[in-house]
Amino acid sequence: MNNDLQGDSGNKIDRASRSIKAPHPNLLPVGEKRLPLPLGEGNSDNYLNVRWLGRMGFAEALALQEEIVAKKRGDRSSPDELLLLEHEPVYTIGRTPDKSSLLGATHLPYPLFPINRGGQATYHGPGQLMGYPIIDLRRCGQDLHRYLRWLEQMLIDLLADFEIHAVRREGLTGVWVDNPEMTGADRKIASIGVGVRHWITMHGFALNVCGNLTPFDRIVPCGITNVAMTSMQRELQKELSVIEVARVAQGLALQRISDLRIDRSAQTSAA
Repeated sequence: MNNDLQGDSGNKIDRASRSIKAPHPNLLPVGEKRLPLPLGEGNSDNYLNVRWLGRMGFAEALALQEEIVAKKRGDRSSPDELLLLEHEPVYTIGRTPDKSSLLGATHLPYPLFPINRGGQATYHGPGQLMGYPIIDLRRCGQDLHRYLRWLEQMLIDLLADFEIHAVRREGLTGVWVDNPEMTGADRKIASIGVGVRHWITMHGFALNVCGNLTPFDRIVPCGITNVAMTSMQRELQKELSVIEVARVAQGLALQRISDLRIDRSAQTSAA
């Protein structure tokens, strides 16, 4: 499989960072990466490497993802990865002939990157937790839609830990806030857009934690009209930090990676 793409529209660094073994799944030291930890009895390759990279330029993060994908393609035994980080301000758009969500693009205040993911235009910047899972879907039934639902559920559960009730929207990819006390346009809190090369994922999710949301006003976010972008801080009306949320994301990812994996013996017998 090469370049299977899915995105939000629903139309369808520190590379030399130190390695430590964190004592608890919700403790992710800033600037350091977690060693692979076993998740599940008797499955010796059921590992996930989670790294916090701090704030990083988009081009540098993209190069790192491509480097890891190439390594995993050549060595299927290498662990799956989850890169957690923030970006400097940037706009991205998937490989689609329809660029209408950019509203012309010449007015954008930050750089624009066309990339190999699905979906329309979106914004990334400080205050947003980026999660780039680089996962071999050959270990997960080669099911892209199942992977997308797994990402959505992990984000919904993460938000629930902060007492934010989040939901899916039928026919769309991403995560939305369901707060009956607030009226108006639908409020989107997390976007998802992935690319897949040879069944290995890249790109991932963007969760609005805090920070400035006005750059979304320069585009049609994810190509969806009548949507308001929101953040955890806006919904809770209290200050939050990206690293605070990243710690919880790490814990959930380490717990839930085994939900994504399938029993290889069962896959073999079904083949």
